Amino acid sequence: MKKIFAFLMFFCVCSVNAADNTSDIAKRTYSIFSTSTDWQALTGLRYTEYRGKFIPDKSVIGRQGLILYYLDGFPCYGLGFGTRVWLGPNGRNDGTLNIVCVYPPKEIKFTWQHATRDADQTTATGLMTCPVTNNDREIKIDLSKCTLETGWTKL
Repeated sequence: MKKIFAFLMFFCVCSVNAADNTSDIAKRTYSIFSTSTDWQALTGLRYTEYRGKFIPDKSVIGRQGLILYYLDGFPCYGLGFGTRVWLGPNGRNDGTLNIVCVYPPKEIKFTWQHATRDADQTTATGLMTCPVTNNDREIKIDLSKCTLETGWTKL
């Protein structure tokens, strides 16, 4: 009888510890994911898709071109096919900015680097913050009004 009681006690202690460890793991797992997947549920607002239109500025674009990667930030997140844009000299471009938002953004952020059209593996030079204006489902980004931060260091 003592052996059965000891086994049951051992089993109960192990199952309580396993349950506690599982809940800790689950809590940590939730913190890995972006809150962007819950913005619609959290705010009660519906997502709207926006397309970005860039107003070029040769002094910002440079001679090679400018690669921009959109950085998710409330109230918007980028759609996978529309987060990279290359803006080239002479008005050429490759890619479009496509984002979804729970309300129209007032500013958006990108990482940026001067590079040629196909230079996907280049290192970002810094952060670009741009005010935006919107007209229905189109947002306009005037590159002359963006602020560029440089001097990033590797961690």
